[in-house]
Amino acid sequence: MPTLDEIRRRKLEEIMQLQQEKMQQQSQEQAQAQQQLEYIENVVKQFLSKEALMRYGSLKAAHQDKAFQVAMILFQAIQKGQVKSKIDDLTLKKVLEQLTPVKRDIKIQRA
Repeated sequence: MPTLDEIRRRKLEEIMQLQQEKMQQQSQEQAQAQQQLEYIENVVKQFLSKEALMRYGSLKAAHQDKAFQVAMILFQAIQKGQVKSKIDDLTLKKVLEQLTPVKRDIKIQRA
């Protein structure tokens, strides 16, 4: 009959093994997501003009999440066949403006 210490040790080993497996799974998922993002960016970059590519690079350096959103929007448009030629800087600006929420002007009037 196993002693209490042996049962505790086995249980601890099981828990540690489960945690290791979970961490490996998470790292695999992150690697897969990173590969998908790189693929999407490579496809989108082929359709960007030189100026738009520079703007995208600046955006990615400053705001990675917004750059990812732009890349996803453009990738979906490319997949749907809506993009036939190079995306110029002006078009990229328009996409960015659509992502940016409209700021309301607050005017305080004193009576």
